[in-house]
Amino acid sequence: MAKHSAVQPIGIFDSGIGGLTVANALVNHLPNENIIYFGDTAHMPYGDKSASAVQAYSIKIAHMLLQQHCKLIVIACYSATSVAYELVKEYVASKAIVMNVIDPMVHYIHAHHAHQRIGLIGTRQTINSNVYKKKIDKLNSNIELTSLATNLLASAIEEFGNSKVIDSLLDQYLSHPMLKNLDALILGCTHYPVVKENISRYFKNKIQVIDPSDIVAKAVKQRLEENQLLNIDNGGQQHFYVSDYTESFSAGTKMFFNGEIHLKHYPLWN
Repeated sequence: MAKHSAVQPIGIFDSGIGGLTVANALVNHLPNENIIYFGDTAHMPYGDKSASAVQAYSIKIAHMLLQQHCKLIVIACYSATSVAYELVKEYVASKAIVMNVIDPMVHYIHAHHAHQRIGLIGTRQTINSNVYKKKIDKLNSNIELTSLATNLLASAIEEFGNSKVIDSLLDQYLSHPMLKNLDALILGCTHYPVVKENISRYFKNKIQVIDPSDIVAKAVKQRLEENQLLNIDNGGQQHFYVSDYTESFSAGTKMFFNGEIHLKHYPLWN
């Protein structure tokens, strides 16, 4: 690992603004850390893009975050994690620590949900990659994982928030036979924590609905502590960039992040 300073920022990137749920959790758990967020709104959603396209976008964004001297980069997008994590890690090499949103979740499930039946909802890209199943099966925890692609949900959340329209869509998805008799459900998309209460309500609060954002934030904190990179000075600045700016993106941030956000336009390809 190259020499880093604790005051260097944490970089986070996602296909859009949904990853702000992870940024929000990081600010709550690590208030002194400087955060740089990049949402690739020009190419969202990643869930229906080819693996090679998502890899190209991810490398380009990682390059931008390295230029901002990030000490740690979080891939806060499940689709990008499933197809581009290893490539980004290789590209970044020792210039920064690279983390994703899936590994902390897998460790959490291993520790708390062995011998249980777990559901997973996410984009088609995440579900088809089978990345969760491969990682969970390696742990030999006797966890039965059942997965369902809920492809329209992320864009519907951006459009409608957690309104009654969302409840109708959730009824369609969550009534699928694949999601019967669960002990817990993983929210496999950064948008989904916005409707966590709606999902819990559907299951009559009888199963645990696992929100990845807090789990990822705690894992980032632990990793920084291990590398003696925790910022104990008065940092706490946040900068937010998007590859395509619209007023609706700006308005939509309030759903995902508790606080005022000023989105800056940063085109990926000029």
